[in-house]
Amino acid sequence: MSSPKEPPSGPGAATPSPGRSADPITAVPVRYPERWAAAGAILVLAAMFVHMLFTNDAFNWPFMWDNMFSPPVVRGVWITLSATVLSMVIGVVLGVLLAVMRLSGNPVLVTVSWMYTWFFRGVPRLVLAVLFGNLAILYSTIAIGLPFDNYWMPWLGLEGDARFFEIDARTLLSGYTAGLLALSLSEGAYMAEIIRAGLQSVDKGQTEAAQALGMSRSKVLSRITLPQAMRVVIPPTGNETIAMLKDTALLAYVPVTIELFYQLQAIGTRSYQIFPMLVAACLWYLAITSVLMVGQYFIERRFNRSGRGVKDRIVGGRH
Repeated sequence: MSSPKEPPSGPGAATPSPGRSADPITAVPVRYPERWAAAGAILVLAAMFVHMLFTNDAFNWPFMWDNMFSPPVVRGVWITLSATVLSMVIGVVLGVLLAVMRLSGNPVLVTVSWMYTWFFRGVPRLVLAVLFGNLAILYSTIAIGLPFDNYWMPWLGLEGDARFFEIDARTLLSGYTAGLLALSLSEGAYMAEIIRAGLQSVDKGQTEAAQALGMSRSKVLSRITLPQAMRVVIPPTGNETIAMLKDTALLAYVPVTIELFYQLQAIGTRSYQIFPMLVAACLWYLAITSVLMVGQYFIERRFNRSGRGVKDRIVGGRH
């Protein structure tokens, strides 16, 4: 008759707790029935949405595809892209200038920067676009010359005017130009706050170290502060670019008749197919913003690497 098996002994042996079984514990996975219920509801809603897309005649997919890539619409895409790029370039330049003014410590520059930001952040872009589209009501011509020449020249007995250059206001403030000015000036106010936050995020010790090495304030700003601030500035700037692309649809109310949204609306109005053209506008904007998001991702990676490199060089220069 075999003897009962003795429990293992030794330093590596596990000792069962008193009053508990030595059998292994079988873990029972926790079930989440609410997750399956939510997933099922979402699948049902998705199926209903897809069914609506293919069965509802209001979409009129053949008509939409025939007109979505027509020459006027494609031209409108390029106009929209150009307005986006130019507005962002002007806005970024203005933003850097306003941010530096705000951080300069000069009371006059700080006040001017604050007033600019206060006005253009407070007025909606649609209102600004329509306002700039009607600026020709104020002046028939826009001139460059000596101010108040119509007052002091007759007083001095001089004839004529002291204007060096003038242009008809309706020619200068055409639909596209007026809309571009409204969008870029508004964007400058938002970029000023973004860039100011980025500049303030850089460690002041690095600026002091660079100045101790004999670098001027302009070189410190361009070579030290701004490159590192880009890591903070780039993500919201990418979001602002995407928002600017969508805000170009506001140019249709200036009006800018060659813009993408205006062209799609015009086709829908002429053919009484408004809804399919609105869907086409959604598809165009989604496609372009998707490309911009991919570009934003790679730009963020690039500046994250370069920002670390600048910091390492400055830290190394302190020793």
